[in-house]
Amino acid sequence: MNARYSFMPAGILLLIAGLAGAQTAAKPSGTRIYNTAKLKLQAGKQIIGGTVASADPEIYCAMANAGFDYMWIEMQHSPLNYHEVATMLRACKGSTAVPFIRVPDATEGDIQKATDIGALGIIIPMVESVEKVRNAVKFAKYPPMGARSQGGGQYGTLWGADYRQTANANIMVIAMIESPAGVAIADKIADVPGVDVVFVASTDLGSFSGFKQGEPQYEAMVKKIHDATLKAGLKLGGPHAWIKRPDFTFFQAAGEPALIRLGAQQALATGAMAPEVKKGVAPTEGSEK
Repeated sequence: MNARYSFMPAGILLLIAGLAGAQTAAKPSGTRIYNTAKLKLQAGKQIIGGTVASADPEIYCAMANAGFDYMWIEMQHSPLNYHEVATMLRACKGSTAVPFIRVPDATEGDIQKATDIGALGIIIPMVESVEKVRNAVKFAKYPPMGARSQGGGQYGTLWGADYRQTANANIMVIAMIESPAGVAIADKIADVPGVDVVFVASTDLGSFSGFKQGEPQYEAMVKKIHDATLKAGLKLGGPHAWIKRPDFTFFQAAGEPALIRLGAQQALATGAMAPEVKKGVAPTEGSEK
């Protein structure tokens, strides 16, 4: 028995022991992680996200259950609004691909809405300052890690009653470097606590720099981002076409128009529609979902 408690009556000692036991039993064994894309990255695997800019929930659900690890919901270069995206996420609750949103900017309002409707990934475009990345983390995370306010939303419906206790461990922040100005501070961007992925925006990097993929100047910029990201222990992202580049693990795949075109071409070329045609019996409506 601890000497400092030896003077206490036995009944009080039993009470203290009981309270201590109850506190130990109530302590959680670990934070619940439901961001399956994050789990795969932590396991050293590559993940691929399909890009969606359509407000149609059926299109979103078809892609979210097609085998992608996450969905890149495009709100920077599309007319999508948060009400439409909230409807999409709610309609496809339980999909195999978790929702990530590329917000228009790293503002408190954009990030607050994106997280409140259930996004588990916040993709920040056009990062050219450390302050922008810090703001992204600040508004995406609850205290004490950030300054996200606690309000209404459908996050609990999608991710559970313990969302407030688990959100910080599940929400990812992805910083996009799209210009030479971003490349110049790649090391500082990667060093911001709370950032999970640094993404090389291949097209805009060429657009802003004037160099093409494969040219020494372009590849030197990619290497600088690569080295800074890996040194900071973060994951490296890029377009799906770069899937064979060393150390890249986070990829953005094509959007719904390209996938519909490719799917139609494949179906026609391989005869995927042939069984119904040969039988002369039309498929039952809805059976293809």
